Amino acid sequence: MIDSKQVDKESHTPVLLKEAMFYLNIQKNGIYLDGTVGLGGHSLSILKDLSKNGRLIGFDRDSDALKICNRKLSQQKNDFTLTHNSYHKITEVLKELGVGLVDGILLDLGLSSFQLNSAERGFNSTINSNLDMRFDKSQKRTAKDFLNHLGVVELANLMYKYGDERRSKIIAKNIEKIRPINKVHELLEAIRRSTPPKNRQKTVSRVFQALRIAVNDELGKLENFLTSFHSNLKIGGKIVIISFHSLEDRLVKHAFKSLEKSKVIKVLTKKPITPSETEIDANRRSRSSKMRVAERVL
Repeated sequence: MIDSKQVDKESHTPVLLKEAMFYLNIQKNGIYLDGTVGLGGHSLSILKDLSKNGRLIGFDRDSDALKICNRKLSQQKNDFTLTHNSYHKITEVLKELGVGLVDGILLDLGLSSFQLNSAERGFNSTINSNLDMRFDKSQKRTAKDFLNHLGVVELANLMYKYGDERRSKIIAKNIEKIRPINKVHELLEAIRRSTPPKNRQKTVSRVFQALRIAVNDELGKLENFLTSFHSNLKIGGKIVIISFHSLEDRLVKHAFKSLEKSKVIKVLTKKPITPSETEIDANRRSRSSKMRVAERVL
């Protein structure tokens, strides 16, 4: 259930907004796709720049976020469509909507403050909620399922692969000893038993990141998208991707390089764009963000 009071207090600030809007260069009659619409921060700016002949299409796996976004975007008179789906299914969804090529695509791959602050989702290590971590609550497997049913080796590999956690083996062994693990504090206890106090919070962050990525197959969906997005983009259309950790950024960087080598796209940001000190001071969530941009040329 959505906590309306929490939402009203939520100061959602879209990351690298000015930079994203500059590169998207919104054409007032164009069609734009926000693949991670969330609470609608970036989408609202896109929609405001469109005419009544333009269109915004928003994707998100979080049905609660979509409800909030719909309420926010409905205050504008311009045309938009929101779909409860993953951005990697862009081709299928556009076909269902009867939409051909789009003028621009935006992805903000970060976890929203709305999700992070939820008392039910398990993303936040400071809130002792159930270990859920699903973006899409209709999905069956939760973080609890991973923690309680994977073998020690599989758990250790997961934490190392997706979190670069060097103490992954001992953490996995202590998880096995403590099972069943259903709550955030139970996972924190396994980490406490496995790590010295110094820099423990960094380990906590890495383990939570690794679990979230695995539960939602974030990298798999991104890889899938990166192989096909260009076929849905008009010649001259822009793709803007904002990532928040090196695993995502590396995938985007390599995919863009490969497509540029094939002369399908032109990379417009040889080095990723990062937030200014002013933005970081105003929004700490932005500090690890990197934005890469490309234009379809073939």
